[in-house]
Amino acid sequence: MSNVTVIGLGIMGLPMAINLVKAGHSVTGFNRSQDKIDALIAEGGQGATSIADAVKEADVVITMVPDSPDVEGVVSGPEGLFANAKQGTLWIDASSIRPDVAKRLADDAKAAGIRALDAPVSGGEQGAITAALSIMVGGEAAAFEAAQDVLNAVGKTIVHVGPAGSGQTVKAANQLIVAVNIQVLGEAVAFLEAYGVDTDAALKVLGGGLAGSKVLDQKGQKMLDRDFTPGFRLALHHKDMGIVTSAAREANVSLPLGALAAQLVAATVNQGDGGLDHSGLFKQTLQLSGRK
Repeated sequence: MSNVTVIGLGIMGLPMAINLVKAGHSVTGFNRSQDKIDALIAEGGQGATSIADAVKEADVVITMVPDSPDVEGVVSGPEGLFANAKQGTLWIDASSIRPDVAKRLADDAKAAGIRALDAPVSGGEQGAITAALSIMVGGEAAAFEAAQDVLNAVGKTIVHVGPAGSGQTVKAANQLIVAVNIQVLGEAVAFLEAYGVDTDAALKVLGGGLAGSKVLDQKGQKMLDRDFTPGFRLALHHKDMGIVTSAAREANVSLPLGALAAQLVAATVNQGDGGLDHSGLFKQTLQLSGRK
């Protein structure tokens, strides 16, 4: 088993680190808040006092942080991953960042003697807890093969989708699909409620037909209950939709539904709801309909 370091012990990173411990790896965690490190230690992991300390003995380093600048901050500089990890260390970035940044950082990693994979995940908090994440991986095939034991400890559907940056491109497409699905699910729920339909029964039958989806299964009840406890925060989906729209513009691809969904997500975040689960996009639909 490997010495694995996980940097970023948030909603996704902590359960991923715990699953790596359960799989038999020696896991060291680093996070800006000590309570998250303590939670990992309680599950059999170890803690580090800095990024440099966390990566110095690692065979594999996983980063799970919010955005492109955060990843750059972890890997760069005299205290960063590139300057302190062993030659040949495998770096797996599970964050969701811009594809062009992922490609550039992979090149920087190679120059530093570090093998890099961009491996963003889908499945939300529950997928991280149950080790059932879908992982889309970009990078060299040899590095992907070397990462199998670690990736299999945290995910279920693990696919090599192409060279560096490809994983982030596929994740952007994933976030586009999810945002549009959440929006239209919210519209359907508002429509059903307006007509006084038994919404529990309605979602059950819809889920069994062509309208069924993982979004409906995981987010429908949250909308009915008005329970937007975050599994994946709207603020992060807002960031991801910015990645989608920017990358689409660069590729001259028109995303009419995606652009509208991005604006609705932005409006919800701008109204102070960025800390809610992304199913909280439903609040915007209710407001537009004059409903609660």
